[in-house]
Amino acid sequence: MPQQSLIGVDVGGSGIKAALVDVTTGTASGRIRVETPQPATPDAVASTVATVVGQLDGDGPIGCTLPAVVVGGTVRTAAHIDDGWIGTHAAAMLGRAVGRPCTVLNDADAAGLAEARFGAARERRGLVIVVTIGTGIGSAVLYDGVLVPNSELGHLQINGKVADVWASDAKRTEKNLSWAHWAERVDVYLKQLHSVLWPELIVLGGGVVKHADEFLDALDPGCEVRVAELGNLAGIVGAAYTASLALGS
Repeated sequence: MPQQSLIGVDVGGSGIKAALVDVTTGTASGRIRVETPQPATPDAVASTVATVVGQLDGDGPIGCTLPAVVVGGTVRTAAHIDDGWIGTHAAAMLGRAVGRPCTVLNDADAAGLAEARFGAARERRGLVIVVTIGTGIGSAVLYDGVLVPNSELGHLQINGKVADVWASDAKRTEKNLSWAHWAERVDVYLKQLHSVLWPELIVLGGGVVKHADEFLDALDPGCEVRVAELGNLAGIVGAAYTASLALGS
């Protein structure tokens, strides 16, 4: 395996995705996706991650995301995964499961780093917010390309409702909302973000961006809005890139 290629794993509420990533270019290959086990306990997720990683042609360190606040490799919150993760040293646990060093970070942070290094926020200065929309809503805050880790801006309340649920793609599907109706919710949420932090750019990521032509024109939060260039691969790429930084490569 080329030295610049590492394995990135993106653990979400509904799916676990992994691929080999060239961390010099941000390109991913051999993507694999499996359903996230339910309940998404540490043991169940670790076993699934080990199975997925074993299917990829690489034996180096891995980077892995979780939908959680992660501090020093330890999980502090749990969103769309089992509460049993809270207090777990995920980096050590997943490292044992896959039999190699593992770096763990918040899933939206990984996507944000990938877009800042290789994608829609590349070489952008000032404040940028990357918002990932899927099972829930994640966020990454970057200033001059430097990550402010573990922002939980999806937990902002909109008219008494948590945005992470109210404006998620999962809620759109559950309620069978039209794209126009759902876009109104997303626009209200993004306006709230802008009124608090005044970013120069908001990048939208997550699985929903493959339908961006259905809703992007309806969004006007007060700053530029762009679609994530890495799409649903951003978390995988960001995870592997973070592992490369830990190696000093």
